[in-house]
Amino acid sequence: MHSIIPKLLDQDLTDREIALRIAAGDRDALQALMRRHNQTLYRTARSILKDDAEAEDAVQEAYVLAYRAMDSFRGEAKLSTWLIRIVVNVAIGLARKRKRGAEVIDLNGDAHGLMGDGTDTAEDNMNEPIPEQPERAALRAETRRLVEDKINQLPEVFRTVFVLRALEELTVDETATCLGIPESTVRTRYFRAKGLLREALAREIDFSLADAFSFAGDRCDRIVAGVLHTLDPTHDFQTKV
Repeated sequence: MHSIIPKLLDQDLTDREIALRIAAGDRDALQALMRRHNQTLYRTARSILKDDAEAEDAVQEAYVLAYRAMDSFRGEAKLSTWLIRIVVNVAIGLARKRKRGAEVIDLNGDAHGLMGDGTDTAEDNMNEPIPEQPERAALRAETRRLVEDKINQLPEVFRTVFVLRALEELTVDETATCLGIPESTVRTRYFRAKGLLREALAREIDFSLADAFSFAGDRCDRIVAGVLHTLDPTHDFQTKV
């Protein structure tokens, strides 16, 4: 039933050809398109809305709008760029509804003055990967949570540019096209977003250093008791204050 999916993903079809198949009612091609771009569109919507459920709603609405307009796609821009622009507009619309009476997100607005100038992992490829230990998995999850939290705290105009450039690895030109802003603005906002993120993560690390290898509490009591017991096994020392 879904034999078209691997063929569509592997075959060198143009964006226009894919759009024509979808416009003709090919639901398998539509499914393949969604699976290919789901993460990019979700991350883009999430960068604007800062809410998982609302981001999902925005992506679904964007796909519906794209499907209904698929026959109008002429291939003048990349299909992925076209989809991102749709989800950006949908997400901004949802944000405006949510923030009636408050400041509205404006991706074309002037970001000057929001922050000072910033400053500008390689994976080890293993032939036989070792199963990840629970402690390392927990550490990776906590690190990811910390990074996501700090990205969430970036100002809106920087956050979406950062997500598209750093997470989705779009080029400066592609990001500018998706957001409808000049390339110079993309470069500036990405540079400042990285600076803000580095500063936020550095502060978090500084706060955590004081607690690293904490020695108070049970560990301290055990060592004191062990030494005293070694010196005089017959005496019952009270080690806790």
